Amino acid sequence: MKSQITNALSDFFCEYETPRQVLVRNRRVGVVCRIIQLGVLAYIIGWVFIYEKGYQSTDTAVSSVYTKMKGVGYTNESGKERVWDVADYVFPPQGDSSFVVMTNYIITEGQKMSKCPELPGKHNCNSSKDCEGGSFKRQMTGVCVKYNTTKTCEVLAWCPVEDDRNIPDPPMLTSAENYTLFIKNSVTFPLFEVTRSNLVEGIDAEYISKCLHHPEKSPLCPIFKLGDIVKLSGFTFETIARLGGAIGIVVDWTCNFDTDVKNCKPKYKFHGLYGNAAETDKVRASLGYNFRFAKHYLENTIQKRTLLKVFGIRIDVIVQSLARKFDIIPTLTAIGSGVGIFGVATVVCDLMLLYLLPKREFYKNMKFKHTDSHIQDPDSEAGSIETDVSKADVSLFCVAV
Repeated sequence: MKSQITNALSDFFCEYETPRQVLVRNRRVGVVCRIIQLGVLAYIIGWVFIYEKGYQSTDTAVSSVYTKMKGVGYTNESGKERVWDVADYVFPPQGDSSFVVMTNYIITEGQKMSKCPELPGKHNCNSSKDCEGGSFKRQMTGVCVKYNTTKTCEVLAWCPVEDDRNIPDPPMLTSAENYTLFIKNSVTFPLFEVTRSNLVEGIDAEYISKCLHHPEKSPLCPIFKLGDIVKLSGFTFETIARLGGAIGIVVDWTCNFDTDVKNCKPKYKFHGLYGNAAETDKVRASLGYNFRFAKHYLENTIQKRTLLKVFGIRIDVIVQSLARKFDIIPTLTAIGSGVGIFGVATVVCDLMLLYLLPKREFYKNMKFKHTDSHIQDPDSEAGSIETDVSKADVSLFCVAV
């Protein structure tokens, strides 16, 4: 038993096995092998290193966005002139990355909490019995009252109730097309300890005071005309201004820090999210973009409000970032995985030799060596032993002196 353990330990520490190499002169197998190897090599160089840039590590940015609208709107509604500034038509006014610019509205002034008739339509009635049953959009009192030439159910609400059945066309604030938007964006790539701003080298106060963004002439200018934003998004201003819609402005930071950091500059892309003029399906569940906004005030100790149903263009400023830089670890990983894929050629060629070619039995005898003896010959010259293995190996043994 002791001798067996000693021999086992000796074999474990003192043997080295190496596979036998068989050189096969076969044109078909050789061509297949080289084609597979060339394909793997093209994949490693073309896809892994050139396209996917597998030799670089990547990082995404932590970003901050600040926006500011400028411009003045003018309306003349039934002889009532009004000027709209930024505080009136931008919601919210804090300069967030997501905001709404009002382009159309329905205004209901002088509302107060009281009882009044509902609008004609679904709530028409002949008697108070038709008004029983609770509430619809507003709290019903259960009383049928006269409304002009018809009768409708009475409601407890902010009166007079809003009539939003007719949306102004053309939009009330067509001058919004000339508003300007200023975007200030700062990004930090923590992995590479690099901080960049969209106010890159050459974008100073003098340049900003004169520039207006253009995809070709002034691609780095951070000031955008609202009409241009709508146009670049694939919309027409008149259509989207009437019912509202949403536009995404993507600030794309795709940077290669293997070159000068100053080459890391933003690119602006514009995407129409909804509100496309081509959307002619009138049975859609929801068209455009709108919300309601109320301004409350006191009049003779009575609380009143002015209600605005706002139709506007919602703008979402989205920062998209990806930075790359050479790193030895992903480089070695890519090379190692590529070398491993080269083994596919060996597997395919072995399958051809052993199972597909006419001389497969001959190749099997050359590749595999089978023995029936498990007993070591004590008079062997180097103390070698042949073991029953599936693949022939050349073994080197330790020889006790």
